[in-house]
Amino acid sequence: MPSTNFPSGMTRLSVNVNKIATLRNARGGNVPDLIKTAGDIERFGAHGITVHPRPDERHIRYSDVYQLKKVLTTEFNIEGNPREKKFMDLVLDVKPHQVTLVPDEQGQLTSDHGWDTLKHKDYLKETIALFKSKGIRVSIFVDADVNMVRGAADTGTNRVELYTEEYARLYTTEKEKVIVKFSEAAKAAQQLGLGLNAGHDLNLDNLKYFKHHVPGLLEVSIGHALISDALYFGLENTVQMYLRQLL
Repeated sequence: MPSTNFPSGMTRLSVNVNKIATLRNARGGNVPDLIKTAGDIERFGAHGITVHPRPDERHIRYSDVYQLKKVLTTEFNIEGNPREKKFMDLVLDVKPHQVTLVPDEQGQLTSDHGWDTLKHKDYLKETIALFKSKGIRVSIFVDADVNMVRGAADTGTNRVELYTEEYARLYTTEKEKVIVKFSEAAKAAQQLGLGLNAGHDLNLDNLKYFKHHVPGLLEVSIGHALISDALYFGLENTVQMYLRQLL
């Protein structure tokens, strides 16, 4: 079971290790060692590990997911598009603590939008029920839109993950304005009994403000920025720096 040794009220940090796999794959071989690095990230204080395998396996390989499942001691979160049968089979076989459903297109570079939870309600409801029947907590990726959050509640999901690219993009110029929609979406989630996660382009500059203005934030998933910061600050120090932003 995942560790629960963290301060009450602290938002949990799940580190996405896709970029570690990207670096490994660029050269071939096993440097850096993804499995060891994920274990070290846990040891350095992160509350969980996130992976987002894609069909072309350009970073995380499906075999990585099985290896990680064997060694991780904190929460394991697998992100991906459930319309891909290979992804569905993987998650149902591995049974992570959480699956995050993302509406990616084939070959998409990175996630860039959330689910239309009204249009895809029936599909999401069926898919979420299947994962929940296997004891897997489900989160679905949504834009900071109260209507999409309300629609998510009708799918039976346990949580929603707010897509934070717009917040990050406007942080330096319009943070007071853009944070309003995220705060409103968070309040709607709380009222509907949904857990709240967030992710995409959160970093050391914008994370604390987001944490303190978005109520009920349970977990953030951060990969690209954290791994990039580690080039300057070192991996252990960087994990601790991000954790301090979440107190």
